[in-house]
Amino acid sequence: MVNQGLLNIIRKIKKSEKELRILVLGLDNAGKTTILKALSNEDINQIAPTHGFNIKNLQHEGFKLNVWDVGGQEKLREYWSNFYENTDALVFVIDSSDQMRLEEGGKELDKLLGEAELKKVPLLVFANKQDLVQALPADEISDSLKLNKITDRQWSIVACSAKTQEGLQEGMEWLIKTVQDK
Repeated sequence: MVNQGLLNIIRKIKKSEKELRILVLGLDNAGKTTILKALSNEDINQIAPTHGFNIKNLQHEGFKLNVWDVGGQEKLREYWSNFYENTDALVFVIDSSDQMRLEEGGKELDKLLGEAELKKVPLLVFANKQDLVQALPADEISDSLKLNKITDRQWSIVACSAKTQEGLQEGMEWLIKTVQDK
């Protein structure tokens, strides 16, 4: 059995080192890995579907971010729960240009918000692929996902494009500030 006092000390040390664990989820082809690579200033031209998970350690505004990008294919979603523990923030990525899958994305987000281990964890929704003509604006995606009904945590939706990097910095700044103020 793990000593709770020791765990609390480790958590306090973790917080003093300004280290955050961020879980990035969303349907397949939403752009999760592209966003992560863009934030890491890596080449985004050759990205394959994630058939498991990627971990990136990023530095942002004095914080060490441990970012977990987990594949969104339907067969992988049942394993998402293996990544919930000790999550400080949740990023859910939506493909703004894929209106056919918006409802599916909303159902998956609802499941996540009902998970006990993610209770009160701040939520950032990246409305990705805003550079595409057919992309829905963030306010329409927010309405479709019924984000205004979320009352048990702080949340924000940010229109972004992993390709142009527009909105990524804004979203990450909100996320870090929100977790820091928690």
